Amino acid sequence: MVNRKELDPDSSPKAAFGARLRTWRDERGWTQDDLAERMGYSSTHLSSIETGRKAPTLRLARRADVAFAAEETFERAWRVVRNAGLLEGFPQFVDHEAEAAEIRLFEVCVIPGLLQTPEYATAIAESAVKRGAITSEQAEERVRLVAERQVALARTPTPLVFVVLDESCLCRPIGDSTVREAQLARLVEFAELPNTVLQIAPFDLGVRHPLYLPITVLTLPDRSLMSYAESAQRGHLERDNTFVLPMLTAYHQLQAEALSQAASVAMINQLRKGTQ
Repeated sequence: MVNRKELDPDSSPKAAFGARLRTWRDERGWTQDDLAERMGYSSTHLSSIETGRKAPTLRLARRADVAFAAEETFERAWRVVRNAGLLEGFPQFVDHEAEAAEIRLFEVCVIPGLLQTPEYATAIAESAVKRGAITSEQAEERVRLVAERQVALARTPTPLVFVVLDESCLCRPIGDSTVREAQLARLVEFAELPNTVLQIAPFDLGVRHPLYLPITVLTLPDRSLMSYAESAQRGHLERDNTFVLPMLTAYHQLQAEALSQAASVAMINQLRKGTQ
């Protein structure tokens, strides 16, 4: 323990994987030799994974899942490491999202990943490939991650999910008419779930709109708060309530000004008529 290297799991997906491996091992009281024997690797190799000196492989991630009986937890983390097309900070956010008791998100321009259909997610990813922003392999990983995030939300107990979409999310055409109709139908289905609330923030809110950039606020099982926002270069996790609480207040103000869920669904259904 004297030379134990401290880890910053938020520094990179590779560091997050290593930190998780070490944490789970420590929780079980296993040494690196103990885990190495269970996984069929040398303790030296596992040490390099835990400290972020080496990137994990799919084989290692799957063996970790078997050793910890983790049901693809480490395989999902490996996919995040592999997908260099993701913004820095986003993989760590996804981990917290998967355990949150409450999720509050506001989005502009595009439907957020938690509500996307596979076809809608594919259309967005393919456009990024055409622009040269990501590779085809990274596009496939992005679409897979969207599906995995949605599956994670079906856990028990299910989280409460509050979503406010700027009206621009509904108006921006993504994919052909079939893709748009299926995506709008998905929003209506989402609104009907017992653990969700969906609202639209219409354009005519004007200056009454308290948020202009996408934001997500998570309430974790211990009732602590965390926010996540993105710039063009990276995602940022914020745990300091000095900064998170004003965002939560602004979110509540936005909910009060946005359309009710019934009115929001009516707006979506009206738009659906134009895609049929």
